[in-house]
Amino acid sequence: MSPPTSPDSPRRDVYTAADLPDFDPDGTLGVPGQFPFTRGVQATGYRGRAWTMRQYAGFTSAAETNTRFHELLTAGQTGLSVAFDLPTQMGYDSDDPLAHGEVGRVGVPIATLEDMDRLFADIDLGSVSSSMTINATAAILLVFYEVTARRRGTDPRGLRGTIQNDILKEYLARGTHIFPPAPSLRLVTDTIAYCAAELPAFHPISISGYHLREAGATAVQELAFTLANAIAYVEGALAAGLAFDTFAPRLSFFFAAHNDLFEEVAKFRAARRLWAYLARDRFGSTDPRSQAMRFHVQTAGSTLVAQQPETNTVRTTVQALAAVLGGTQSLHTNALDEALGLPTPDTARLALRTQQVLLHESGLAEPIDPLGGSYYVESLTNAIEAGVGAELDRIASLGGTLAALEAGYQAGEIGEAAYNAQQTIESGEAIVVGVNAYTDGSETARPAPQQIDPRAEADQVARLAAWRGARDAAPLAAALAELHAAATGTANVLPRIRLCAEAGATLGEIAGQLRSAWGEYRA
Repeated sequence: MSPPTSPDSPRRDVYTAADLPDFDPDGTLGVPGQFPFTRGVQATGYRGRAWTMRQYAGFTSAAETNTRFHELLTAGQTGLSVAFDLPTQMGYDSDDPLAHGEVGRVGVPIATLEDMDRLFADIDLGSVSSSMTINATAAILLVFYEVTARRRGTDPRGLRGTIQNDILKEYLARGTHIFPPAPSLRLVTDTIAYCAAELPAFHPISISGYHLREAGATAVQELAFTLANAIAYVEGALAAGLAFDTFAPRLSFFFAAHNDLFEEVAKFRAARRLWAYLARDRFGSTDPRSQAMRFHVQTAGSTLVAQQPETNTVRTTVQALAAVLGGTQSLHTNALDEALGLPTPDTARLALRTQQVLLHESGLAEPIDPLGGSYYVESLTNAIEAGVGAELDRIASLGGTLAALEAGYQAGEIGEAAYNAQQTIESGEAIVVGVNAYTDGSETARPAPQQIDPRAEADQVARLAAWRGARDAAPLAAALAELHAAATGTANVLPRIRLCAEAGATLGEIAGQLRSAWGEYRA
């Protein structure tokens, strides 16, 4: 028997009406589609609109990733999600010496507008929703996407999608940061303001608990630290003169779905309620669109195992079930071979089919918040909400999100939680099927992983050299100088990034100007 994934939310065997003696006295449960949105942001649930099936993809080259996008769209995917390689995430061009050996390995390399155009070849950017998992260089990739759409004649005001752009969690858990926290927060704020003016249908940030959970956070910590980061972003935008209800409707969130089905459902329900009260009572929101938390969910990569990898399909299904029962707006289901490498077309298709079976064959889309009113689920929702509130109070007592980050509080708590969880696995207290129990000798069998073409990096570098050779040097130099001046001053840098992109600047050249102005962060 495995223990609860969050030991700070202890559970009993039986729940009754006695666990909810004052059940919903002030309307905290409410009804779907209404404040505080515990039961979902849509009154009709999935009857009116199914969740977006957004499978994450990106590898080798823009052309090969584009082929995978078309395969997924043909298979019934309803939104695109881009994975970028490490050099792109860290602001290096594919020909930078620091990029050698990493080009196209964990995502698609994007160094130029040509790369972005190849990535979305024969895809109508005005009709597809694109999510880009990118943080330190999110503003640059967003502008590349916008300029690509403009050059195709697509109205940028109609572009739909999301950039992750959540830099604070990079300092806490993931590490793909470039600049120090203060200018990084400014870049996020500039992006929010730019989207409000130029790309009003695009989500300028997806505040992410997923990576915190992957690093070892409990469900309570995942939610608490994510909301603390959200508070910091909102306060930055308010300090820049933006009114909350002008940008908050386009804020989105990103959470993990783990194996403890009911805890995950309760986490999602508590998340909506907590955000609704924060938006209304702390930030003075009067717009229900600002108060309704919308989020994407990805099943938990950290739960996937290399031993008996076919069992990962079951894990992913349970996690997807939790996301749907919890009311997600979009979902990525991991493939069974992702503990070994990038998913193959076959395993990626099976992951997508998992969502389609849940939508069309399980009956899940018929009831709205089907677990609402359950003694257990409501009690667990309340317990998670209380735990998150205590964590937020603790962060506030440390001086807020940035002060707590600099003191190492969140990272320390996540590290301790990860250590404790690993200890339960190594002791056998927590069972992982096929790893520390139910082993039968099949653990060494491995499906063939997705192969990376060894020529791909050289091809990408050659394309980049040709791009550099075709540019007009004078307008390029002027645009880069204007960006540097804006970065060292107070002007919004995104219009200057756009000038650079239109002049043919590469991602690395744009990031280089920001590095020069702001410096780099070393933990």
